[in-house]
Amino acid sequence: MAKSRTLAQVYRRFGEVDAAGTSPLYERIAVALSESAEALRAIEAMPARKRHPTVILAALHDLALAGRAPALAAAYAAADADTAARAVIDTLLRMTDSVVAIVAHRRVRAGETGRGAVLYPAVAEAARRVGASAVGLVDVGSSAGLNLNVDRVGITYSNGQSLGDPASPVQLSCSLVGDRSIPTRAMPEVVARVGVDPDPVDVTDADEARWLRACVWPDQRERMARLEAEMALAATVPPLLLPGDAVEVLPEALARVPADALPVVTTTWALSRFSLESRLRFLHRLDDAATHRPVAWVSVEGVGVAPAIPTFGDRRASGHSIVGVAVFDHSTLRAESVGRCWSRGRLLAWLADS
Repeated sequence: MAKSRTLAQVYRRFGEVDAAGTSPLYERIAVALSESAEALRAIEAMPARKRHPTVILAALHDLALAGRAPALAAAYAAADADTAARAVIDTLLRMTDSVVAIVAHRRVRAGETGRGAVLYPAVAEAARRVGASAVGLVDVGSSAGLNLNVDRVGITYSNGQSLGDPASPVQLSCSLVGDRSIPTRAMPEVVARVGVDPDPVDVTDADEARWLRACVWPDQRERMARLEAEMALAATVPPLLLPGDAVEVLPEALARVPADALPVVTTTWALSRFSLESRLRFLHRLDDAATHRPVAWVSVEGVGVAPAIPTFGDRRASGHSIVGVAVFDHSTLRAESVGRCWSRGRLLAWLADS
């Protein structure tokens, strides 16, 4: 994206392909940016790795949420795409230095909202296989640690089944694919919640919480409401968040789980950011940790991304993810694929016999 021509193509494609049908605001804004030579020159002032539309648009959204770009905030609130496009270009040109300052120390957060519908039955299944009456959750790539409250949300599936807490302020829904039901067993008591991330987000910090909101596209109102509810829930029982490389920090994280509880490591679309070597080292860390007690791993990753997790023979980049449950016990590894999911957990096919 070093040249304006190439940068213009990137922004146009983002608008016409990535945002199309999902965010009318960002669709119009991205195309407008691709057509503005001044805006493209301003974006070129950013570090090369920070020029992607998701990064720049999140930074501008952050300025709007912080009250520093009121015209842009008003356009977003009104969901007026044409006015928002003009306000984005004006804000970018007037506040280029502020945008540079934001993107220099921030990375886009995809957010973990809504993943509990897939994680809950898989964690419960891992506990069943070990016979555990208590679990300690260790979420890798945890960002703000929202996945660590999987036991505290309510989940309704399209076949009428439900799991979790029906009184929770966070209520999730999930469409089931196929004719197999979800196991209805409850998750055991969660006695530890530990997140591991290179740059964890503290939801009790106003600036960090605002950045999480900024990474949500402004016209995705339902997703924003769910994020607000999940952040509020997480703030009531803040998890322990350990910064650092997951492979290096994992032993410390597992040590924070009481001896009488089953450590359950969860990864949701986290391992794709690891090299193959790091993924294999991650697997070895889990194996090493199981010398004195069982350790479970629940993975929700793209086909072929999670080492040792069977793929049903599915092809890579097939558009869905594999839900895996692995139990490490001394020198034994039992790994099984228990389902497939789509759309970041909004659709689930449960396939395990349990």
